[in-house]
Amino acid sequence: MNKFQEMYLAKKMTPEEVAKFVKSGDVCASPTGLVEPTAICEAIAQRARNGELTGVLHHQTLSVKGGPFLNYEELKGKYDYVSWFTGAAGRKGIQEGHYTYIPANYSTIPGYWRDVQPKLDVMYAEVSPMDGHGYFSCAMAGAEAVAMRDKAKIILLDVNDKMPRVLGNNQIHISQVTALCESSRPLSILPNAPLTDIDKTIGQMIADEVPNGATLQLGIGGIPNAVGVLLRDKQDLGIHTEMLTDSMVDLIQCGAVTNMKKPINVGKTVATLAWGTQKMYDFMHDNPAFEMHPVDYTNDPNIIGMHDNFVSVNSCIEIDLFGQVCAESIGTKHYSGSGGQVDFVRGANLSKGGKGFIAMTSTTKGGTVSKIKPVLTPGSIVTTTKNEVDFLVTENNIVRLKGQTASDRAKMIISLAAPEFREELEFEAKKMNLIV
Repeated sequence: MNKFQEMYLAKKMTPEEVAKFVKSGDVCASPTGLVEPTAICEAIAQRARNGELTGVLHHQTLSVKGGPFLNYEELKGKYDYVSWFTGAAGRKGIQEGHYTYIPANYSTIPGYWRDVQPKLDVMYAEVSPMDGHGYFSCAMAGAEAVAMRDKAKIILLDVNDKMPRVLGNNQIHISQVTALCESSRPLSILPNAPLTDIDKTIGQMIADEVPNGATLQLGIGGIPNAVGVLLRDKQDLGIHTEMLTDSMVDLIQCGAVTNMKKPINVGKTVATLAWGTQKMYDFMHDNPAFEMHPVDYTNDPNIIGMHDNFVSVNSCIEIDLFGQVCAESIGTKHYSGSGGQVDFVRGANLSKGGKGFIAMTSTTKGGTVSKIKPVLTPGSIVTTTKNEVDFLVTENNIVRLKGQTASDRAKMIISLAAPEFREELEFEAKKMNLIV
């Protein structure tokens, strides 16, 4: 037994014992997604239910597991959630005003922990088993892990033997750990939903714009997944992305991605988080072709812009005739967060030959409501400004706004709408003197 194994055994406890390191009023944080430590969070929640804790805050960009801190009916004021993005698990509570979120571009969040937030009492994370050198991998999240690790007074780990060991700048050493527990829990799965005909139509228009040797960032959802499927005949692609999903791993396995044309991290698939199927997790385990990095590296527009022919693909909720993009709210109703959309739009704009695509279906509610608006729905949040938008895509057309006049942009955006809405949009554009 080496010294690292001795330290491990000395710090090993039950989840209930680990949870006792959290005190009332503590600011706690977990890296995003799959790294949320289920056993520890549940033990903290039970202490709050028992009246042992009050005023504990749990910060996390995205909860994909639906942690106990989301149960605002019994834990409000005791163990509260603060979101930095908001997914399906936390959306309802924010919409109803039970907890709140912090607006931010994803690339800026590590800097918040380093430079703005006055304290971080506890970092907790679900990690892979310790290696022979005393390191745990935060596996599916580089994201905020390093900044949290370096800021926190106390570090608590849930060591899950089902968590793959993913390499990169996402490691925590046993010497930094206050206490740990062990678990054996299958990872949350993001199933591959069947692609619709509209997904495929939009995906093909984008795929046709992607040259061999391009470096990719694909967002989450049907349209980015369709792009991934339709790029399988390309050559020498690279991946430098925020979230890694199955469609990108498929591109690696079929040989379309080699990562050999990248100027940095050559031969490596770079991401800051991952969520997919067990097949993807197994492929990533201890695979030196993958690197997880902090989000202030992956999403840094200047780092992104170093890659020639960088292609960014993201989605949104609605677009107006000025070219403003909303990806966060439906009117005043909170739906999501900025995430890395703006980071990658800016990065693609800085790339020689770069292309940034924002895509969506043109209608909602069974085709009765256009998602192309004269102006954004009142209260809607502008995620990507008109000055930064490059390509817009729906099933009806693909247009490039960069360098176009306001009048020409409005006409191009109208062409993205379903035909039955175009006359009304043109009428409104003329009323606003957008079309001359």
